[in-house]
Amino acid sequence: MSNEQPNQSGRKFAIERETLLPTTPEEYWDAVTTGNAGWLWPTQAPQPQVGGSWDGGTLLAWEPPHHLIVRSEGPDGWFNQLEHLVEARDGGTTWVRYVHSGVFADDWDNQYDGASRHTDFYLHTLGQYLRYFSRRPASYVSVDAPASSITPDGFDALRRALGLGAAGQGDQVRVTLPGLRPLDAAVDYLAPHFLGLRTEDALYRVFGRNAFGAPVSVAAHLFASDADQQGTEKALQAWLEEVYA
Repeated sequence: MSNEQPNQSGRKFAIERETLLPTTPEEYWDAVTTGNAGWLWPTQAPQPQVGGSWDGGTLLAWEPPHHLIVRSEGPDGWFNQLEHLVEARDGGTTWVRYVHSGVFADDWDNQYDGASRHTDFYLHTLGQYLRYFSRRPASYVSVDAPASSITPDGFDALRRALGLGAAGQGDQVRVTLPGLRPLDAAVDYLAPHFLGLRTEDALYRVFGRNAFGAPVSVAAHLFASDADQQGTEKALQAWLEEVYA
């Protein structure tokens, strides 16, 4: 971790992770370049050349399927950079080194903690996507709860509303939400501020951002060919408003 001071308005940070995934470098490369809707959020397709633009940033390294760097820059030394180093390993696996670096301008400790915990959740979701849904087209839904969810028990309240207060990671559960068909799911991720549910055709992600001063939110990555993106968004929004009324 680096906290070097580049200027009076911010401090540098670096969040570094290494992981071994049961996939090929080519599938990993596709996931982080054109398949982001399946595990993160939709991004613009990159221009595959160094110096090309990508979702508001610039490609500094483009060596498929082994090395990718995307960087955005702003005033006073601000920047945000993502780097992927990818290598094939024995047994059809792939080793990845992921580095997210940049500058946080305010509340450094809280922002670093939040970004670090989000990184772990996003990379886990990437692993779930690669294992169960690799290269499948995805519809993406993201909904924020009302501001009333920004309380110490905001995330726990949502777990209780889902009927998952006692559920553990690896459990099989059934979740019933108004306006959606019942979800038969595996609890694929559970941490103090995050919850992941995997069904046969979707990944549902719950973010307890109340711990970092923001509303609780829910994201859905829908892989069914007949997925109702607008209907899912509407149902989740109505449900969150009811939970935090």
